[in-house]
Amino acid sequence: MSLPLPSQEAPRQHQLVAERIRSLIALDHIAMGSRLPSERELALRLGVSRQTVREALIALEIDGHVDIRGGSGVYVCATAKLSTDVAPLVLGESPEALANARAVLESSVASLAAARQNEDGLRRVEDALQAMRDDVAVGRRPIESDRLFHVCIAEMCGNAVLAALVGVLFDGRNNPATLRLCHRSESAATWRAAIAEHEVILGALKGRDPQSASAAMDHHLRASVRRWTEGPAA
Repeated sequence: MSLPLPSQEAPRQHQLVAERIRSLIALDHIAMGSRLPSERELALRLGVSRQTVREALIALEIDGHVDIRGGSGVYVCATAKLSTDVAPLVLGESPEALANARAVLESSVASLAAARQNEDGLRRVEDALQAMRDDVAVGRRPIESDRLFHVCIAEMCGNAVLAALVGVLFDGRNNPATLRLCHRSESAATWRAAIAEHEVILGALKGRDPQSASAAMDHHLRASVRRWTEGPAA
């Protein structure tokens, strides 16, 4: 299943930056009423000009996501928080239920991301994949870079809700049952297998092939569950 493609014109840069700021609010768990980083910090983090950040923040204020207070800063509004409401439900689910939910959601996300891919988004996905390779090469579990890979794909869809959901479902692996499976079955070999599957996903994204991207993501997530449940790693 793939998500329908929109027919409207491509969003302007400040609209894309606004979506990325929405994702940062959700993924960094910035609480309602908390102050966002300064325009300068956001510009540096997102690799855009301060003027673009300013326009994005104005758009977010109009949408009700932030409150711009002159002389004080920019503060998060209630509508921006999704992940804190969903996370408790996710953390209580079984590993199989979480994996199935991820496969359904992220296969559709990958399809839409392939259709909407752009140079900056692909670069961030590729950087996350390289960070995974680097982590495994020095014997470090690449959890953060793995999470970043999946979230960066979702961010290419231009929908902060999808990016937040992908992050929340990924974090479901922190529940006790999933952690036991991971620690029992993980090894450098299983991580290399995951990286190889990520490379196939990235190739489909680069090729702007929604069907292949969806299939590759579904295969990867279901293969991950099989690796967890096959028993202790060799």
